[in-house]
Amino acid sequence: MSTPFSHRRVVDFVIGGAQKGGTTALDAYLREHPEICMAQKNAVYFSKEHPEISTAGQKEVHFFDNEDHFVNGNPDYSQYHRRFNPGAAHEVLGEATPIYMYWNDSPRRIWEYNPKMKFILLLRDPIERAYSHWNMERIRNADRMSFWDAINNEKERCLEALPLQHRVYSYVSRGLYTEQLHRIWAYFPKDRVLCLKSESLKEGLDETLARVCEFLQVSKFKGVAARTAHSLPYESRLTDRERDYLRQIFEPEVRKLEKELNWDCGEWLLPRRATPWRGP
Repeated sequence: MSTPFSHRRVVDFVIGGAQKGGTTALDAYLREHPEICMAQKNAVYFSKEHPEISTAGQKEVHFFDNEDHFVNGNPDYSQYHRRFNPGAAHEVLGEATPIYMYWNDSPRRIWEYNPKMKFILLLRDPIERAYSHWNMERIRNADRMSFWDAINNEKERCLEALPLQHRVYSYVSRGLYTEQLHRIWAYFPKDRVLCLKSESLKEGLDETLARVCEFLQVSKFKGVAARTAHSLPYESRLTDRERDYLRQIFEPEVRKLEKELNWDCGEWLLPRRATPWRGP
């Protein structure tokens, strides 16, 4: 039985982090937890041509990165709450919109809504993430440039979105994680921000979900089958030239991130890593 949202507390957590970083998979796992209410999916995003992209788009709420909601400085949170339909057994409410980590004003807006909000941030190898992001935009015909040209012309192309960030062409800038983390930490203490490597969902699923449950203060999963969400085909591999170019850009950033989070991200900077490829 559902409980009117007005009789519940505010939304408790958001999943953000790197677009193309595993947020769709984590959202899918958390939907299976009996104590967690995730935002209702939005059917408007469904596409018969690209159902794999639709899966990701349907889960995202895009409230705190939507400028229309904040144009008069008095957002109508009832529009946000309509995406939730909690039941009596649900202890926490959450949603997954990856761009909340990247969008400049989102942390402040989220703090104004709920200063006790928790963040789960998934961070992926920024080189692989950039290529996967471009591949998604290629598939949905949002970017017809080659990957090489797109990353070399990103700064100029993104000027058209100023004073906001560019939602499509931000292949490199979305991988500059430390600046985005500091924006969130400026409003929320670090103990309310759980950072995870995207690969942990594949290489240590049970342990990762246990960490998430402990963070959200809900019971542990009793058993979850591994799943793959939002997997897209690639028509070609990331070339050595492209990887070397991006490694030069991202190496200082990755080293800063290692210090900030006490992580070892050396594998992200290896000269040759197999890029997922499903081409002929």
